[in-house]
Amino acid sequence: MAEVIEATNDKLVLRKLIPATREEVFAAWSDPESMREWMCPGDIKSTEAQIDFRVGGSYRILMKGVTEDFDHTGVYQAIEPPSKLSFTWISKGTDFKATLVTVELAERNGQTELTLTHERFPSADRVQRHKNGWSRIADRLAEHLQRSAQITTPPQRAAQGSQPS
Repeated sequence: MAEVIEATNDKLVLRKLIPATREEVFAAWSDPESMREWMCPGDIKSTEAQIDFRVGGSYRILMKGVTEDFDHTGVYQAIEPPSKLSFTWISKGTDFKATLVTVELAERNGQTELTLTHERFPSADRVQRHKNGWSRIADRLAEHLQRSAQITTPPQRAAQGSQPS
């Protein structure tokens, strides 16, 4: 589970240890196909993502819920592979005001520590609403990368060519 390490009136910081390399985690943030798999918090059933992944480029993430859809837009502020990504985040959940999300990736014993900071919220209740969403997104990202690794890495027994007994 993602750990919330700070939640103030206008800022949220959470941390998640992900069993993948920084390059793999960073790539997931730059791939709209991948985002469709893990950018689904709460009761979101599916996500559509369109991204122009460059500093100054824009993105649109449409999260489709059971009863309501949630549209998110923004512009990439910093892209520093494989360690940092920063972008504005504008949605109904931010009162359509530009907030700032920064994703930092650090190597930790063969895994990646993701630190996500979302700041410039218009009010404390908006911070609370995003806390569960970002936590679930971080958890789903880790699950997605773990599934992807299992698909691309054959099981150890198959690699060793073991015979049934």
